[in-house]
Amino acid sequence: MMYPLNLFRVHWFNNRDHSNFSKVPEHIVLPSEFTGVEAKIIVNIGRLFPLITAHKVLAAYGCLLPRILNGTFDYENHKAVWPSTGNYCRGGVAISRILGLKSVAILPEGMSKERFAWLEKWVEDKNDIIKTTGTESNVKEIYDACNELAKDPNNVIINQFSEYYNYAIHRAVTGPSLERSFKKVKGDSNLKARFYVSASGSSGTLAAGDYLKERLLSKIAVVEATECPTLLYGGYGEHNIQGIGDKHVPLIHNVMNTDFVVGISDQATNYLNLIFNTEIGQRYLIEKKGLEDKLVKRFPEFGFSSIANILASIKLAKYMNLSSDDAILTVATDGADLYSTELEKIKKDFVGSFDTTACAELYGQYFQGATTDHMLELSQRDKERIFNLGYYTWVEQQGIDLSHFEARRNQAFWDQHLQNMLDLDEEIDRFNNL
Repeated sequence: MMYPLNLFRVHWFNNRDHSNFSKVPEHIVLPSEFTGVEAKIIVNIGRLFPLITAHKVLAAYGCLLPRILNGTFDYENHKAVWPSTGNYCRGGVAISRILGLKSVAILPEGMSKERFAWLEKWVEDKNDIIKTTGTESNVKEIYDACNELAKDPNNVIINQFSEYYNYAIHRAVTGPSLERSFKKVKGDSNLKARFYVSASGSSGTLAAGDYLKERLLSKIAVVEATECPTLLYGGYGEHNIQGIGDKHVPLIHNVMNTDFVVGISDQATNYLNLIFNTEIGQRYLIEKKGLEDKLVKRFPEFGFSSIANILASIKLAKYMNLSSDDAILTVATDGADLYSTELEKIKKDFVGSFDTTACAELYGQYFQGATTDHMLELSQRDKERIFNLGYYTWVEQQGIDLSHFEARRNQAFWDQHLQNMLDLDEEIDRFNNL
């Protein structure tokens, strides 16, 4: 997995057995008998990305590459610091290791054991794994660790929450991949790409929505945990939908172009993960709910945030009363293999044993019973409220210039960052010809 040729596989077009590239990204169209809505929910699969089996390796590559091309990263002396709530830091460590760079991973100590086990195999020194206090929602603690490391000029902080190349790589690469999947599903029909749904996280993946809005007129819905409803209610808290971050608005979130916020409880993702990824749960879905074996066997491709994206898509379809001529595009950022120990923790919630009766109760409550609660269709005033909320993190705490912060209200600001990414093609050619 550490071979440099894997860098040529950092994209959405890997086929299922990794033997070749596909003309269309691997995706699943969730059937109505499963979702309970008429709209077609199209899910691009992120676990086929190499090195980390998650699509965040794309963001890491997109953020490091410009530094290499412009010569600001010193191979001999600099160390790449990758702050994250999970997959991004793994992607950064993987890309760094292949390129022969020194790197550091920063993530909360409460993240899944699988992530730390992976990191321990990839870093050269276990001291290069920095565990910050807290869990998914404790992003400020990550920033504090970054600010401390930044005192050493040899540490290059590549913060996914403020890296505009993270935004731009997803708008330039993930957006078109979703369009390709949609066109495959659409064929000659009248299907319309009504919405793009993505969990907040660093807001990098969310940027694919800017591309889809421009090309397909799709609206953009951002997902967050109801246990920490920052965008919905200016709220706070902790949750276990690992990888989506919280308690702040990322600098690279193009808030003024976002249309909906959808809240999903981590109880839903915890318990549905239990149904989707245990033998008892899968047997219940096949034998009692009549789902096809082929579909159920693919559910391990959905990690926590993937389940959250699917649930939010279902809620949105219900809220908007979408029909079979409507499609919602979303992503499965990683798979269930990163949450095996979390699954065992969740099993402990059941007195006695986890059985078919428990499956029926949980599936009915958290999946079939999904309602349109904790949703907000953003007005201009709502967008301004959420945008302004970012001031406290980025201007007051992290020292971002106010004029720079304000410039983010204008779509032209974001379009320029996309152009900066697209211009890298010529830079790569020049670099390779040196």
